[in-house]
Amino acid sequence: MIPAYAQAFTYQILWRSRSLRSGLHRGAQGGLGMEFRGNVPLTDYPDARRIDLPQTLRDPMDQLHVRVFNQKNPTPVFAVCDLSGSMQFAGRRNKLALAAEIAASIACSADQNSDTFGFVGFDDIVREDWLSPPSRRMHEAFELTSRLMEYRPADAGAEGLLDVNRYLGSARALVFLISDFHMPPERLEEAINTLSRHHVVPIVLWDSEEYRQLPRLGLSAIIDPETGAQRTLFFRRELRERFEQAFAARRTLLEALFLRYEIPPCFIDDEFKAEALTEYFHQFSAL
Repeated sequence: MIPAYAQAFTYQILWRSRSLRSGLHRGAQGGLGMEFRGNVPLTDYPDARRIDLPQTLRDPMDQLHVRVFNQKNPTPVFAVCDLSGSMQFAGRRNKLALAAEIAASIACSADQNSDTFGFVGFDDIVREDWLSPPSRRMHEAFELTSRLMEYRPADAGAEGLLDVNRYLGSARALVFLISDFHMPPERLEEAINTLSRHHVVPIVLWDSEEYRQLPRLGLSAIIDPETGAQRTLFFRRELRERFEQAFAARRTLLEALFLRYEIPPCFIDDEFKAEALTEYFHQFSAL
């Protein structure tokens, strides 16, 4: 059963799938499609239903020619989710609950496009208990996202992102990378390089209470969820502004980093609407 929070969206892929199965995306395999590929002799493609009489009559060697078309094929789709300590933040929404909604929507959308869906979760390592290989078994995908709704991560970093590429297979895939990206830029750039074979869609999860709805005045305990370290700060206007400026600078840095690799980020604050990803693909499908 599809959960109520799984909202389908529309996506496109910009490469030719090399899968042998039938799907909805442009493929590289000849077959029963609508995209004209060219003419070949009947001996090379023995399908008399596709004989091209005009081309046959023009052939000085009197060979029978057939039209060859590219069939439509599926592509693997992955949700790669950050399970590090910073993702335990719960402000207006719990970040991992929001990530679960997004992953479920990705699975639902993949199913509507006859694509396979896989899931990879990571913190300091790629977590084998959060691995789901690509398949069409949507009930397993929704069971996993339901479990993710209740998951509370340990105080851990995100070094496992560097190994994610080993779990994505050899075929080019559409990879939704879900994280708050509270990690060193050099580590993130190194990880992006390891994923260069695939089409990566960075989904940045931030919460307004992280930086916009801080205490106006007074003492407040701030916990670094990656390390568990706690500090008590006295909030005032200047400190609030410094937090806001730091997040603005971080956003600019992430946008610049991702755009260098032609993978614009999609920022999700507080709530997820499937239309945001549909609009994302409409806006950036030419990149």
